[in-house]
Amino acid sequence: MERPLHLPTLEFFQRPRPTAEEPLVVMMSACLGGIHCGVDGSTNGDHTPLRSWLVRPEVRLLKFCPEDFSFGTPRMTPDSHGGNGFDVLDGKARSLAENGAEWTEGMVRAAYEMRDRALREHVDLAILMDMSGACGSTVTYLGSRFAENKTYQKGPGVAAAALIRAGIPVISQRDDRSLRLLRDLLDGKRTLTDERDHWEKEWYQGYFDSKSNP
Repeated sequence: MERPLHLPTLEFFQRPRPTAEEPLVVMMSACLGGIHCGVDGSTNGDHTPLRSWLVRPEVRLLKFCPEDFSFGTPRMTPDSHGGNGFDVLDGKARSLAENGAEWTEGMVRAAYEMRDRALREHVDLAILMDMSGACGSTVTYLGSRFAENKTYQKGPGVAAAALIRAGIPVISQRDDRSLRLLRDLLDGKRTLTDERDHWEKEWYQGYFDSKSNP
């Protein structure tokens, strides 16, 4: 399988080390950033280990939750039906809440708000919550995640799709290799490790290979 194009290029990690005067500007899913904006008012897990090395003078973090922007917190859970986030932006698929309510307009509005903020602030890359109907980058649900036989699809959620189309690289919290390369860039060192990004991991390879080769 080929490396997804939404990830930063390897050349991205070879740029000059950021400084406090010229920091790396990172847009982050607000829940990953420690804001209680998950559907149930949580942070969707403990992401302190990720935040701990990003909070430094050489990084300027912008935190945003698309769903909270349009629907508030707490709320229902939206997923894409009929395609991925690109398809929702193009009017070829819909974003529905878990009870079937039509949320497409609000999800698209939030996606473009996230994109516009990122462009105004000259964001270098985004770190987003994977699997999310808004922020997912590598994998999202095709249809409701609450279906008896849930189905996964390649491709981004609605907000991640808007960022990707704007030329902003996206890393998920599951992209361990890219996160390590980013940390090495910030630390000014090179670490030899065997981390893998989400698309390289056993579950992804097995699930999507079985779909393409039934």
